[in-house]
Amino acid sequence: MASLRLGDIAPDFEQASSEGPIRFHEWLGDSWGILFSHPADFTPVCTTELGLTAKLKGEFAKRNVKVIALSVDTAESHSKWIPDIDNTQGTVVNFPILADADRKVSELYDLIHPNANSTLTVRSLFVIDPAKKVRLIITYPASTGRNFDEILRVVDSLQLTDHHSVATPGNWKDGDDVVIVPSLQDPEVIKQKFPKGYTAVTPYLRLTPQPNR
Repeated sequence: MASLRLGDIAPDFEQASSEGPIRFHEWLGDSWGILFSHPADFTPVCTTELGLTAKLKGEFAKRNVKVIALSVDTAESHSKWIPDIDNTQGTVVNFPILADADRKVSELYDLIHPNANSTLTVRSLFVIDPAKKVRLIITYPASTGRNFDEILRVVDSLQLTDHHSVATPGNWKDGDDVVIVPSLQDPEVIKQKFPKGYTAVTPYLRLTPQPNR
C-alpha cells in the first residue's frame, strides 16, 4: 500500500489487543485518536513511552483523545510486558496495545521500512480526527523516544485551528498568541471574529490573543 498522507482516511481494521479484539473506527467513535507503533515488546525506550502515555490519560481525556499503541508481538507477550511498564514507570497502563503479530496493521499504516529494519516497525505516530482523517504523522528512529509535550501541543493546535480562522506560530503553546490566517481580509469579519483586536507585524503576519481563551 502507498504511504498514508495527511487528509487520508485512516485505514480501518479489526485486530487483537491487550484489551481484546478492537475494530478501530468503531473503537474511536467520535473521539480524536492517536495510534503509535513500537519496534517490539520488552524494549527500554518503548517502556518509558508507554509509561508516559498512561500518566497523561487525564490530558488526553480533556482533549477527547483515545490512545492506542501497536507492537508486532502477541497479546500474550503484551500481557507479560505490561507489569514491567507499571512497575518501572510508577503507573498503570490504561489503554490498549494492538497485537500485530501478522503485520496486518503495520502494512496498512506503512510501519515497516525495510531500509531501517525489515521486520520491526518504525516509531510512527498518527493523530486522527473524529472524521477518521489523518491529521499528523511523525516518524522517529527506533532509538529516539517521542516528545509527548509536542504531541499534546499539536492536538491543541489542530483542535483550535479547526474552529477558528487562525494558525499557530512556531513554538506556540496553549494560551499564546496566534496568527490570523492570510485568507481572512475583510476588516468587519476580522473585528467580529477577533474582538480582542490584533497586532499587524506585517500585512500578512497578524497576531491576536487565542480566541477560545
